[in-house]
Amino acid sequence: MKIIKFLSVLFLITSGLVGCGKNNHQTNDENIQIIRENAANSNTVAKNGVSLPNFVNLVKQVGNTVVNITANISIEDTEEDIDPLLEFFRQFGDDVNSKIKPQPKIKTAMGSGFIISKDGYILTNAHVVNGATKIIIKTMDKQEFTGKLIGLDTKTDIALLKVDANNLNVAKIGNPYNLEVGEWVAAIGAPFGFDNSVTEGIVSAKGRNLANDTIVPFIQTDVPVNPGNSGGPLFNLNGEVVGINSQIYSRSGGYMGISFSIPIDIAVDIANQLKKYGKISHGMLGIKIQTVTKQLALSFGLEKPVGALVAQVLPKQSGEKAGLKSGDIILKVDGKIVPESNSLPLIISSKKPKDAVNLTVFRDKKIIIIKAILGGDENASIDDKKEDKTSLKLDKFGLAISPVTTKLKKDLNIINGVLVVNSFGVAQLVGIMPNDIILSVDNIEVNNISQVGAILKGKSIAVFLILRKEQKMYVTIAVN
Repeated sequence: MKIIKFLSVLFLITSGLVGCGKNNHQTNDENIQIIRENAANSNTVAKNGVSLPNFVNLVKQVGNTVVNITANISIEDTEEDIDPLLEFFRQFGDDVNSKIKPQPKIKTAMGSGFIISKDGYILTNAHVVNGATKIIIKTMDKQEFTGKLIGLDTKTDIALLKVDANNLNVAKIGNPYNLEVGEWVAAIGAPFGFDNSVTEGIVSAKGRNLANDTIVPFIQTDVPVNPGNSGGPLFNLNGEVVGINSQIYSRSGGYMGISFSIPIDIAVDIANQLKKYGKISHGMLGIKIQTVTKQLALSFGLEKPVGALVAQVLPKQSGEKAGLKSGDIILKVDGKIVPESNSLPLIISSKKPKDAVNLTVFRDKKIIIIKAILGGDENASIDDKKEDKTSLKLDKFGLAISPVTTKLKKDLNIINGVLVVNSFGVAQLVGIMPNDIILSVDNIEVNNISQVGAILKGKSIAVFLILRKEQKMYVTIAVN
């Protein structure tokens, strides 16, 4: 009891409240206010002798450029979704049946975005608004608008929206190439619907290539982002947008320390094309590539690990027509250096279908030039538009697979993959389950079952990228 009293008195003394008259109270309050104002006007605050960033001014300056997005997405009924009451009345004939209409199902997607022009153009992620029948946009000052989708591009996960408004607060666009690993950044968005939420962290890596259906060299950060942050801006300490928060790496569905943002220069370029044409047409080579490691460079006779290694040439595509072969290393495109494999897709996709490109290729320890006429998205994969109607059993790997229907692709918001219809043996032991979606095998995106069979032919070990509900995971299958 004495200790409690002593601590209470000590607290009052150190707080400056013991033995202070009215004037002293006023002076103390004024000093506290001055300290707060100085801290707010500073870009850094000191903690244990270390300068940390202060995001107070940043939020005040740029918070009003961020918007919250709610998209209503209509979901088609399946046979399992048919109203049981409708089924009951079917026995009474068409007259009664025709009076009972199944109600359309609506899925609500929530995300974020930011204003890029005073007259109401807004950037966000394509996966936030893809398939939306209605888009509601709310600003920080509680204005509400109906958004119009100008266009979207799933390859870069960028969408451009428009609202009927003028004199809106516009986000300042920065240069992501000036970002340094270790630099402080902040995200503003609506995680789980909690609008105008601010989180901060540092840049963890740049040019990160993900094994999915995008072509973006992502900015990796440790900024906490969660569902609802998608499409929101990533700011540097100058209050400039350097990226769009797009994805997280998670085994739980929530933030686990790694998040990925689309560099803003790529997003702005896509937005300009969407504004002008309403759609994006990417040039395509029709090849699958992989990283040139030091060991691979040495084995191919290349002095250092640069360029993009051609792992597979897809049949009847522009790469095959131009004469590219598996084992080629693409070093340059039209004289532009390809420093690493994940740079090539972005360079090629920035060009238009039917564009001619000169490829500087390392083959058999020699440099050759190959001229290719680029194809388009419509034939970027192995006959992606032709759905296989059969299934394929891979006894060695314990898998039975079939095509993913167009409807299921739309529901899952994916553009490639095959469906696991059964798993047994080694696949079952490592945790692959029926209804999983195989997105890639050995980092090669798969589009149909015959492609999976071709990749696995003669192999005894393979790495699968699996989509289960909304969670992605890598699984290795090794067989004797």
